[in-house]
Amino acid sequence: MDSREIDRLERKFTKEVLWLYILSLLKKKPSHAYVLRKSIEEKFGFLPGNVTPYVVLYKLQSRNYVKTVRKGNRVVYSITPSGIRLLSEASKRLKEKFKLIFG
Repeated sequence: MDSREIDRLERKFTKEVLWLYILSLLKKKPSHAYVLRKSIEEKFGFLPGNVTPYVVLYKLQSRNYVKTVRKGNRVVYSITPSGIRLLSEASKRLKEKFKLIFG
């Protein structure tokens, strides 16, 4: 079913919460931003913009949810314990909302 409501829902649960997808991938293994972008497309079925993952990673790093390590000329991102807690709390809240809506 295609409708403006479904399109908006799709945007809200993809690009607007990109940090969820990034943290879930980093929980499995550290990664480069470019690889994260491709992994999001492969695993979750949408491709974020070229710059957006970098912006989200910068914000996550500034809030201590991810950390970086330089390997040559590349930056590798990994999730921190705070990031794991954030992802866990997000999972809990989404499950609660889902249950309330769809019971």
